[in-house]
Order: sequence, then C-alpha cells, then structure tokens
Amino acid sequence: MTAAATRRRALEVTVTSHTRRPVRVAGLSAWLSGAAPARARGEVSVAFVSDAAMRALNRAHRRNDASTDVLSFPSGEPRFLGDIVIAEGVARRQALRAGHGFGVEARVLALHGLLHLLGYDHEHHADAGRMRALETRLRRKGGLREGLIEREGGRG
Repeated sequence: MTAAATRRRALEVTVTSHTRRPVRVAGLSAWLSGAAPARARGEVSVAFVSDAAMRALNRAHRRNDASTDVLSFPSGEPRFLGDIVIAEGVARRQALRAGHGFGVEARVLALHGLLHLLGYDHEHHADAGRMRALETRLRRKGGLREGLIEREGGRG
C-alpha cells in the first residue's frame, strides 16, 4: 500500500481548545488515531470547552440543562466524521474521582465520543452491549484501565 493510500485510510484528529487557558493533552491526536477501530477513517475534531459552554450545548441539542462530560456531533459527511466536545472542568473532576490524570480522562472521553460518531449508542438497549464490548477492546488496545460505560455502570 502506498503512503498516500495509508494516509487516506487513517483517522486524522485535530484537537482545539475554547477555554480561557488553552487545554493541552500531549499525544491525544496520535493516541486516538491509534486506538480507533479500523473502520474509523476520515477527520475528527476534538474540542475542549468550558463547563458553561458544554451546558449550553447540552441544553440546545439534548434538552438537558446541565453540563456533561462529552458530546458528539456527527457530520453526516463521509470524509469528516464530526466533532467531539469535552467539558474541561467536568473532565478534570472526573479524573480526580477516578484517580488518574486529566490526560487519561481526555482519552477515555475522546474514545467514547468517537464511538458515538461511528454510530454506536449505549443509551439504546439493543446497541449498549455492542458499544460496551467495542469500548472495552479499544481502551485495552490504547492502554486505558477503564472506559466510560464501564465506569458509569452502563450509563456512560
């Protein structure tokens, strides 16, 4: 396979920060590309936002007036899978509760968000087991101790 073909098949991840102090998670793009399932091809953006911005997004798109940890917004286009949005403050608090660093939590949330972009939805009973099994396999591949669904007892 040529280098160009390999690049076309790869998952390209762009990480941005929309918080007062820029959020940096070393290696998140490369990690998510490496941990992603083989069928995850194209572009994905991961954006860190404030808890207030996440609350507004959650209210507008899910009719839930509270901040949450991660939201995914599929694009519907084949080349651009969509956006993964992570609430920085929520992620930092969850990292403390889970006993690991912010970088690990960012990986847990980014992986979970990517699975939603790929069409998995643990909130629908028929798909919950499939998403949990895939998240478990991919988080192990990526060196994570636990995934969001596992940690949240299926609610993730």
